[in-house]
Amino acid sequence: MIGFIVAGLIIGALARLIKPGKQNLGLVATLLLGLVGSVIGGSIASLLGTGDIFELNVFGFIVSVIAAVLLIGVAESVAGRRRVTR
Repeated sequence: MIGFIVAGLIIGALARLIKPGKQNLGLVATLLLGLVGSVIGGSIASLLGTGDIFELNVFGFIVSVIAAVLLIGVAESVAGRRRVTR
């Protein structure tokens, strides 16, 4: 469980580094987006037969980071809409 949290934090941090621009996300948001990205990446890797959902492998890690980058973009757009409507 601790390894899953650490992996989520690393994936979230890498996704924030890859995504251009400044993100207004805290540590908890980065961790949560990284965790969700790692579950998505693990699920896709499992579906393609490269490993188990909770198994650390290169393909799953790459897909996890890509999913986390996309999730950060979605989180920014949702947060941006909330600021505009206030």
